[in-house]
Amino acid sequence: MGEYVIKLPDVGEGVAEAELVEWHVKIGDLVREDAVLAAVMTDKATVEIPSPVDGEILWLGAEIGDTVAIGSPIVRLKVAGEGNVTAGAKSPEAVPTPTPGPSPQGGGESASTAKVDTKPAMGSSKKASSGKVEPAMATASPSPLWGGARGGGAAPLTGAPRAEGEKPLASPAVRLRAKEAGIDLRQVAGSGPAGRISHEDLDAFLARGPQLVRPTGLVPRDGVEDIKVIGLRRKIAEKMALAKSRIPHITYVEEIDVTALEELRATLNKEKRTDRPKLTLLPFLMRAMVKAIADQPNLNALFDDEAGVIHQHEGIHIGIAAQTPTGLVVPVVKHAEARDLWDCAAEVNRLAEAAKSGTASREELSGSTITITSLGAMGGVATTPVINYPEVAIVGVNKMMVRPLWDGTQFIPRKMMNLSSSFDHRVIDGWDAAVFVQRIKALMETPAMIFVD
Repeated sequence: MGEYVIKLPDVGEGVAEAELVEWHVKIGDLVREDAVLAAVMTDKATVEIPSPVDGEILWLGAEIGDTVAIGSPIVRLKVAGEGNVTAGAKSPEAVPTPTPGPSPQGGGESASTAKVDTKPAMGSSKKASSGKVEPAMATASPSPLWGGARGGGAAPLTGAPRAEGEKPLASPAVRLRAKEAGIDLRQVAGSGPAGRISHEDLDAFLARGPQLVRPTGLVPRDGVEDIKVIGLRRKIAEKMALAKSRIPHITYVEEIDVTALEELRATLNKEKRTDRPKLTLLPFLMRAMVKAIADQPNLNALFDDEAGVIHQHEGIHIGIAAQTPTGLVVPVVKHAEARDLWDCAAEVNRLAEAAKSGTASREELSGSTITITSLGAMGGVATTPVINYPEVAIVGVNKMMVRPLWDGTQFIPRKMMNLSSSFDHRVIDGWDAAVFVQRIKALMETPAMIFVD
């Protein structure tokens, strides 16, 4: 028998290190060649690390959330034959290894061509009664984000009233005192172990009067769940902190009458052509943004604040902020300036499906020059979107509502929607921000203008 050391392979993308976000195995597991051992994250893509050989897991070299350098040993296997470790070689010092979930069945790819997907794992750790924090591993069947019972489970009911026939816990002296005072101990909340009633509990009961304690079904909960911030959630936290700490935001909110646009959209969707996808509001907004950026190209830019350089792009690459089961990602519609309404819609649909299924590539999740964020029906009346650093502008879509609008003689119902847009005030003045939004407003309120070159 021999030992085989698996090192973190070069996962490409020019990275020197990666974050360990998931173990699929534990010490003592028997693994087959190509079985997935672990998953590491680089930027917003997760790379699965397969086993190149059959063997038994002897050692795991990192914990969930650790940053591991490319080329560092991460797994040691006991294998048939000589393995790849010379006799007498010093084994690396073992690190505390949590007990992971069950090893998934199924293969992976070789270490040099690790499979890339965008399903990051969330690690968590929960305080045990001893106070020691044990990391909890993600299993092969991921649970919903932030899932499971919160607050450490239900606390035992330590108060009255008690069930009929249930004997309250109390010392003989307490029972005698209660009997003399005419107190039914079943109606007294006990503060001692297992609800034991003390003299102080009797005093408190007498102080508030002899009213019965009514059952509410509500119990106090004192548990605390510690959730380690790793993977995609860590990337989101870092990106948001960077954007808010370095970009002085200015947010401009304007209402738009989208009644005519919605009528046009409904008419176009009635045609139901197989070569055209169903239209939502987003493709119209994207085309309006393309026209507005043609007049104000400084909005389609990235600001390198360290070098003091604004990179103004000719190609308009619109990021579409998308909520997925594992967190927020931003797939990018490349070259929106070269796409018509239906092409924009088809690409948005394709990218949204890839993001939700976790199959979007790194290229599809990077390279945006301006971003749209929308919460759909949950969009609220107004929002304050955070700019997708290092971009200089983001357009936020709020929910659509029917509101009365005065036309000069009467109030008429109109479909209204707010746009909440944020700008980097270091490079975009308030006037320029207002001109940009007003141009979008004019195009969306007269949607025929979107089709005029």
